[in-house]
Amino acid sequence: MEKFYIGADIGGTTVKFGMFSRTGEMMEKWEIETRVEDEGVNILPDVAASIEEKRAEKDGNIMGIGIGVPGPVTDEGVVLRCPNIHWPVLHVRSKLVELTGVGNIKVGNDANVAALGEMWKGGGRGFDSIVMVTLGTGVGGGIILGGKMLTGVKGAGGEIGHTKVEWNETEECGCGGKGCLEQYASATGIVRMAKSGLRQDSSLAGIEDMTAKDVLDAAKAGDEYALIITERFAKYLGVALANVAHVVDPEAFVIGGGVSLAGEIIIKKVEKYYNDNVLYALRDKEFRLAELGNDAGIYGAVRMVL
Repeated sequence: MEKFYIGADIGGTTVKFGMFSRTGEMMEKWEIETRVEDEGVNILPDVAASIEEKRAEKDGNIMGIGIGVPGPVTDEGVVLRCPNIHWPVLHVRSKLVELTGVGNIKVGNDANVAALGEMWKGGGRGFDSIVMVTLGTGVGGGIILGGKMLTGVKGAGGEIGHTKVEWNETEECGCGGKGCLEQYASATGIVRMAKSGLRQDSSLAGIEDMTAKDVLDAAKAGDEYALIITERFAKYLGVALANVAHVVDPEAFVIGGGVSLAGEIIIKKVEKYYNDNVLYALRDKEFRLAELGNDAGIYGAVRMVL
């Protein structure tokens, strides 16, 4: 009978799954819809049913299941609310053990789990202490020290996106604070900055539904205003990562998410502002782009149980 492991990444729209061999090779991946109605009561039964369907199809034996979820998670596998999938406080691990009969189950915050995946098979290969920052609709963060996720007492460790980087901000962040990194370094934050004070001599002025990609592409093309916005973005992110380094002193930073697709223009500028604002002993860290894309979560999830 074939033995395999399952990694799952629960998101607001879909749950992504990966089936892995005992040596960590991905054998297959698939996804299902995330049904978030009724406080997400159907999500875990759906996850368990999908895993059982795959087990029956392969006539195999599941040796372990790792799960990444979009919220704080304690070491015991208790999720302390997940607004994106409408979960209240929920003991995810014990519920999945009950539903699947598998004892080797671990649950982690999705950003930390993605960081673990990138360290294992992606942009963080070769290191065992990294900080990963994911620049998407928001700003996520994951910290791995000595090969282990830094989760914190309440499972909320690594929330880099809500590091305060601007004291004069008047608009609120989604978290209720003001001046969070997420307001400047996320895709929505870059667009927000670009629209505020948009110059008519910029190529961005003629774009109706502006995106972060538009801003960064314009910067690459030499648009003066877009370059100013890109510098501002890089400064905020570089300073935030310098502050993180002063606390955890990683070997490398891995930058992922949709914004990171801009490539070297991101890496070089952020690295400069990082080195300008960090203690001498912490300068010249490795800065790398993430490599696993949307699969980082399932790689990291399965790594927890291998």
